[in-house]
Amino acid sequence: MEENASLLVVVDAANVVGSVPDGWWRDRRGAAERLRDRLAADGVPGRAGPAEVVLVVEGAARGVESVTGVRVESAPGSGDDHIVELVARAAGGRPVLVVTADRGLRRRVTELGAEVAGPRTVRPG
Repeated sequence: MEENASLLVVVDAANVVGSVPDGWWRDRRGAAERLRDRLAADGVPGRAGPAEVVLVVEGAARGVESVTGVRVESAPGSGDDHIVELVARAAGGRPVLVVTADRGLRRRVTELGAEVAGPRTVRPG
């Protein structure tokens, strides 16, 4: 692993947004934008040091724009598959944290060396 490699934080937007029943299903894009803005303002609580935050959106949330502090990537297909690709590209070169509660995705990314955390890490419920 590179010295001083910043943490890559990959957030599964659909899973994190869906973790709190606050009406997100009425405006999926708006919910993803609110999550993006919270991440831009607060970062990842409990994590010190530099971090690159990537919010992966899919479906109706595609097209959400990046903002300072949060890069938004619209998955061309499955959000989970896109997250796994991002983790695979970073594997071994820097620490990676994936924020999701999806068991299948958690298994796939930990096999690549990523750490995982649940949605409450970035979205208190």
